[in-house]
Amino acid sequence: QVQLVESGGGLVQAGGSLRLSCAASGRTFSRYHMGWFRQAPGKERESVAAISSSGVYRYYADSVKGRATISRDDAKNTVYLQMNSLKPEDTAVYYCAAPRYIGGRDYYTGRKQEYDYWGQGTQVTVSS
Repeated sequence: QVQLVESGGGLVQAGGSLRLSCAASGRTFSRYHMGWFRQAPGKERESVAAISSSGVYRYYADSVKGRATISRDDAKNTVYLQMNSLKPEDTAVYYCAAPRYIGGRDYYTGRKQEYDYWGQGTQVTVSS
């Protein structure tokens, strides 16, 4: 059974940084692309970033491009999201997600419909 556990959220002032982690278990982590999403109160869940299983290809939403870095450590079965220059509009619950099926070494996607497993989320609050 695939399990995803996020950590690293918290309260930070605008302009600060956070590194979110997502520990995966239940299958061979290195074979799957991964994604980060977020959901603010009253809004739909939106894509933040995604990374291919090779780690070479990455996607970023326009709203975080230049401020976010997604990475993975297959030895630790963990995917990370480094967020810098945080803004109050980054306040949300952040989720990592994994697909049911392998998408190929260089495949990545920000489409939430293509993800089947979700973590419980970690709250990020950015104060102005």
